[in-house]
Amino acid sequence: MIKGAGKKSNFWERNRESKGYLLKKTVSDIVYRLIRMILLFGMCFLILQPIFNKISISFMEERDLYDATIIAVPVHFTTGNYQLAMSFMDYGKTMLNTIIVSLTISILQIAVCTLVGYGFARFQFPLKKFWFACVILIIIIPPQTVSTSLYLHFRYFDIAGILKLLTGETINLRGSVVPYYLMSATCMGLKNGLYIYMIRQFFRNIPKELEEAAYVDGCGTLKTFIRIMLPDATPIITSCFLFSFVWQWTDGFYSRTFLGNINLLSMQLTRVGERLSHYMIYDMHQPTGATIGYTNCIVATGTLLVILPLLIIYLFAQKGFVESLSSSGLKM
Repeated sequence: MIKGAGKKSNFWERNRESKGYLLKKTVSDIVYRLIRMILLFGMCFLILQPIFNKISISFMEERDLYDATIIAVPVHFTTGNYQLAMSFMDYGKTMLNTIIVSLTISILQIAVCTLVGYGFARFQFPLKKFWFACVILIIIIPPQTVSTSLYLHFRYFDIAGILKLLTGETINLRGSVVPYYLMSATCMGLKNGLYIYMIRQFFRNIPKELEEAAYVDGCGTLKTFIRIMLPDATPIITSCFLFSFVWQWTDGFYSRTFLGNINLLSMQLTRVGERLSHYMIYDMHQPTGATIGYTNCIVATGTLLVILPLLIIYLFAQKGFVESLSSSGLKM
């Protein structure tokens, strides 16, 4: 008690000596922390509440969806919604296709964008500012504005008219993964402009003395890039790779445009409602089909199945991801 009273009296003595400044600063710190806590809690709630709502709905039977007394916890717990959603999406085969496409596309995009970003950061070449302006345009212009041009280009694919000159006809590349690989290899894939910009900014902030020292020691340009620059760029490459993988995993525009014959999770999710109605009419013999509430329930369940692998990836990669973001942010 005496020790606590001493601390308390010491605080008021120091506050009196500071003419009330210590009390004002202490109160302002407490108010600042309280406001920050409320804002962070609100932001986290806004982000997580829709996910929690989908999780709750996914375990409800159809009768629970229309019971006003049931809000979050289902009374009639079921896992049948997951079985239906997985069967409608052909989940096992579709997820394997999605993993292969997303992983290969992400690796190709980051490999090419790293080379291009390093070139913009370190080398001088004709029309450099013009080409970088084109990179900025790739970021600004939405891909939907050039969808018609992309469709015609790959529907009647030709290389400077050579194929038509030799064979008399063009090649139809739509419905295969080839157009997507070609676009990714030429830095025209999904979000490639953003990756180039981020990697360029990172390399620009690495001291040139590191490369000069490597050149003095006898390293060439390529060897210096691989052995000196790439290890330093691991944080930004990790960030860009995770962004690329996630965006490709959930992409619908490029997948529908080019990968029509390859089933991906993002494409299968859009067909869940239609397949549920077909199932209710022809298998369950309900002439009216599925109700709106039950359709939304199965779609929400399918959405959880789509994002579940991404949540697992972030669960195991969150430490490296946060470190890569903080490191790249300091350098940028």
